Amino acid sequence: MSPYVLTILLSSLGLGTTLTFMSSHWLLAWMGLEINTLAILPLMAQHHHPRAVEATTKYFLAQAAAAATILFASTINAWATGEWNIYCLTHPVATTLTMMALALKVGLAPTHFWMPPVMQGLDLTTGLIMATWQKLAPFALIIQVAPYTHPQLLTALGLLSVFIGGWGGLNQTQLRKILAYSSIAHLGWMIVIVQFKPELTILALTTYIIMTSATFLTFKLLHSTKINTLAMSWAKTPTITTIAALALLSLGGLPPLTGFMPKWLIMQELTTQNLPLTATMMALSALLSLYFYLRLCYSMTLTTSPNTNNSLTPWRLHNTQNMIPLAISTTMTLLLLPLTPLAQALMS
Repeated sequence: MSPYVLTILLSSLGLGTTLTFMSSHWLLAWMGLEINTLAILPLMAQHHHPRAVEATTKYFLAQAAAAATILFASTINAWATGEWNIYCLTHPVATTLTMMALALKVGLAPTHFWMPPVMQGLDLTTGLIMATWQKLAPFALIIQVAPYTHPQLLTALGLLSVFIGGWGGLNQTQLRKILAYSSIAHLGWMIVIVQFKPELTILALTTYIIMTSATFLTFKLLHSTKINTLAMSWAKTPTITTIAALALLSLGGLPPLTGFMPKWLIMQELTTQNLPLTATMMALSALLSLYFYLRLCYSMTLTTSPNTNNSLTPWRLHNTQNMIPLAISTTMTLLLLPLTPLAQALMS
């Protein structure tokens, strides 16, 4: 792809997200979401592979349906209340439709069906944008709409997402599908707490973006898209493989890694809100996700691939990837847990 075209598309991605962040009018927010969607479609289909084109088509249809539902819901609310302001979303039907449309936008269960096949059809760089940047604009609207949404709807979306994200990733062999189900599970943690403490949702989203960026960049460096190719990484780059295993454990939420922080604070807040059953179910669902993270770590560090390695020898591979983003994201993925008191102080 031409660097000029790439610059325009990435600038449009930033413009769409910024427009949604800054808008208080539903039409402007909808316009930002549409710019965001239209900007990423050429990036998804740039390789002209049938799977990439299929993934682009599925993503476009899902996002178009969600955007149309948001426009329809905001029109219903404007018809009933005479207001287009996001903070004046008071009509119950409009609120429910908007939340379900935003759930479809980000891939929350039960509207998650488009996400694993779409992620599978993308390369790792575009998949990274899909799993991180594309979540920002819809979550900005979710945080604003959540106070007017029925609490049981948000709790149901969260619990369903963490369980489906855990169960769905158990029998996968493709790394991009595993990361898609991981995304669904993490989104469930964010949505279940947004009604009580939106600051925790922002913290969980930030740590998720950091951890997912480290994981995607590591897999890109290792040229791995399937589990069986991970088994050859230890012989090539043991240091990077060790860091990748720790990043996966951080995604699973194991202490003393960064991923433990948001889960710990979310369960603490759920207990404070007298929801011990919800907190228990969330904790048990984390074990499902932890299983397939451990499975990846086992494949990387404790097994040898039965296939003959026909690739070039490691010292002849010329790495063209910029290592600074990987180094920064990996360091933050592994070492941010001691900053938990600072995070709590900023949220209080």
